Amino acid sequence: MARFPLPPGSTIGVLGGGQLGRMMAMAAGRLGLKTAVLDPDAGGPAAQVSAVEIVGAYDDETALRRLAQAADVITFEFENVPADTVAALQAAGADVAPGARALAVAQDRVEEKSFLNAAGIETVAFAPIASEQDLIQALRHMATPALLKTRREGYDGKGQAWIESHEAGPAAWKAIGAKPAILEARADFRREVSVIAARGRDGEVATYPLCENHHEGGILRRTTAPARASRKLADHAEGIAHRILDGLDYVGVLAVEMFELDDGRLLVNEIAPRVHNSGHWTLDGCQVDQFEQHVRAIAGWPLGPTAAIARTEMINLIGSDVDQWPKLAAELDARLWLYGKAEARPGRKMGHVNRLTEL
Repeated sequence: MARFPLPPGSTIGVLGGGQLGRMMAMAAGRLGLKTAVLDPDAGGPAAQVSAVEIVGAYDDETALRRLAQAADVITFEFENVPADTVAALQAAGADVAPGARALAVAQDRVEEKSFLNAAGIETVAFAPIASEQDLIQALRHMATPALLKTRREGYDGKGQAWIESHEAGPAAWKAIGAKPAILEARADFRREVSVIAARGRDGEVATYPLCENHHEGGILRRTTAPARASRKLADHAEGIAHRILDGLDYVGVLAVEMFELDDGRLLVNEIAPRVHNSGHWTLDGCQVDQFEQHVRAIAGWPLGPTAAIARTEMINLIGSDVDQWPKLAAELDARLWLYGKAEARPGRKMGHVNRLTEL
């Protein structure tokens, strides 16, 4: 097992080779650390900037052993890592952060909301759904419209269906593939906000300023930060993040997505045990961005400052939006980040741009 803090020259292992892994590898490189990436596809965004590329499935024991041998600590860029993968890595002597409990809670939407409620954190009303009959029964006690989501996986609006009337339940059940699900009450919210927070190996917690998010078609389109919010609301959001981090004995960066209601309450929508799209503004809006912060936390280094140094608007470049890169590169107040993906497909995140103004 590695001894912490990891010295410069150590290797960070990353499960997943997409854009989050890419920016994590770039941050590690600035700190004199190397990165080894495991991904089923060769030549992905993270592999392009990493010292070691391992091509293999996430349940490939040979590939996992290679990663464990190459890395001093292992993390992941997405939360749907099979539990057996984490167990295999730990059996090979690897340190994995965040840990297995955080993964288990975040991978299952029912477990997630149950954990949050047990910690005294508010969410929308919900019901676990294992069958069409369960759904019909739950709809008798929950007003419509209501949202049906698969319990596991699903992102950017995938794996979910709105139910506009009780009679529409069976069609929604089929639309999500008749998989174990969660039925969620609709939240009449003013806006969606999120907070990015980190917890170190010594229990130190650092939170970034609250940000405001806008979605289109289930995909995050724009984040503005710091969000215009009262100190009371910001403190409440940070306190929620702190409770989650401590409750999971968490190490690394975590995102907490919340609904702000008209009465000032915050309902947690979901947590993401990793660096997050709504934290991309920190790349240019803070001295230490979320990716460096995550590397610092899992490597056992001190956490860095989180105060905003500018007001930042982050716009995702989705699909053909990336074709605007020549114009964006010419903007003096814009910071362009491209992910190295070969093909621009509808709904695919190809990059983002941060625009900065004075606080």
